[in-house]
Amino acid sequence: MKIAIGSDHGGFVQKGIIRQFLAEAGHEVTDMGAHSFNPIDDYPEFSRKVAEAVLDGRAERGILICGSGVGASIAANKFPGIRAAVCHDTFSARQGVEDDNMNVLCMGERVVGHELAKEIVERFISARFSGAERHLRRLKEVTEMEKEFLKPAGGAGPC
Repeated sequence: MKIAIGSDHGGFVQKGIIRQFLAEAGHEVTDMGAHSFNPIDDYPEFSRKVAEAVLDGRAERGILICGSGVGASIAANKFPGIRAAVCHDTFSARQGVEDDNMNVLCMGERVVGHELAKEIVERFISARFSGAERHLRRLKEVTEMEKEFLKPAGGAGPC
């Protein structure tokens, strides 16, 4: 699988561990940065890079790691078509894909140890969207909300 991975300083060490884990498992991993530790870098930059890679087809899925996973998730979800979630357990990582067609996994290096992070990533990567009618219906509802509230650049939002 083609996977884009990114992190700010808060997830930098874990990103390297996960990148190696995925590469050793035979996945094609694109590192979207940060490429060096910088304590003042910001997660939105790397969330954008991973989201764009997923949206334009360079990656099938994305992984973002920051200190808590929350900031990266918030930023990634600003992109229509991105369904990012913070998952700090294996069940949510699998279920998020199977039921909600999640395409970006977000984790917090300060929350999840490296071995558990590998397990979470494995569940995320191996899961497939079920395509069940109820899940398709919900995904359509989310897509409609994106169309209504996430306006193209330069457009005025509903506020």
